[in-house]
Amino acid sequence: MLETTIAAIRPADEAAMAAARELHGRLTKPAGSLGALEELSVRLAGLAGACPPPLPEPAAVAIFAGDHGVHAQGVSPWPQEVTGQMIGNFLAGGAVVNAFARQAGASVTVVDVGVATPLPTGPVADPAGLDPAGPDSAGPDPAVLDPAVPRLVVASVRRGTRDFTVTAALTRDEALAAVQTGIRIADELIDAGAGILLTGDMGIGNTTPAAALIAAFTGADPLDATGRGAGIDDPTYAHKVAVVRSALARHSPDPADPLGVLAAVGGLEHAALAGLILGAAARRTPVLLDGVIAVSAALAAAAFAPAAVGAMVAGHRSAEPGATVALRHLGLDPLIDLGLRLGEGTGALLALPVVTGAVRVLHEVATFDSAGVAEK
Repeated sequence: MLETTIAAIRPADEAAMAAARELHGRLTKPAGSLGALEELSVRLAGLAGACPPPLPEPAAVAIFAGDHGVHAQGVSPWPQEVTGQMIGNFLAGGAVVNAFARQAGASVTVVDVGVATPLPTGPVADPAGLDPAGPDSAGPDPAVLDPAVPRLVVASVRRGTRDFTVTAALTRDEALAAVQTGIRIADELIDAGAGILLTGDMGIGNTTPAAALIAAFTGADPLDATGRGAGIDDPTYAHKVAVVRSALARHSPDPADPLGVLAAVGGLEHAALAGLILGAAARRTPVLLDGVIAVSAALAAAAFAPAAVGAMVAGHRSAEPGATVALRHLGLDPLIDLGLRLGEGTGALLALPVVTGAVRVLHEVATFDSAGVAEK
């Protein structure tokens, strides 16, 4: 599955991008007056291979959840049980991501790809197609994109990763299974009609593997790639940097081997997010990235298939310093910068109207000729 997905990812359509730029030049506005929105709409035309590109709707948020063996090293003050408890909050509609998703009319799918503790009961979808060992045999589910009902998909590869300060976080087969789960989720959401995918994540301690991934793929010093996550004091932060540094020294991950990097120092949610991004790129569907977890996964996706960057839209600049390092490496400029560091998909949801607006301009704004407006 991974190989065929990568093979389906193509570069942007230059003719569609040229048509979008030409159309912008004829719309009733000064040339370049919409700033970054104009280039965004051009990129989306190139992704779709059409001008104007389809409106990016409906929107679907995919929250991948997993736990981390490195939590045992004291890198987070939060107990690991919070990961499973927050899934219950997502399903009850009580998290920030739910509030923002309701505002945007976006569906929320929560995917247990590696939670260590028992999950709360709730609406569960567990189609055979999401079993990492089996092919997709489930048909489209009309409830998949229901914005009123958050959905849980059980697709656990294992109950949390191993402690990467001791051994590799995952085997290569486990990392591959998580990546393929992300691809299947992308296919399921797009088959159900989603016009844009939004990345979400949940996992206590997951900014530590994110920092390790960012350092591994970009060559950045762990001090520059590591942030304070959900809030840690100075001694814990220094310890967290040291943990990342020692893991990289132990495993020496090769950025030319993205599956190996994910296995050595990644998380199951990071691997699944990389798969989601690859799946979206293969289907020429935009994927709106959230914060530092998403952009660390995006680095892996770009290492698998450089052209996948064409499907990525950076929703916001996370307060985590590694996010800026990763975005610079990917060549992506974030749409908003509000000092957010929550994750869940919250920043991507806040940026969604910007993406929609960029495309709507090409659909709805009159040209100088059609409006009878004189040009300069």
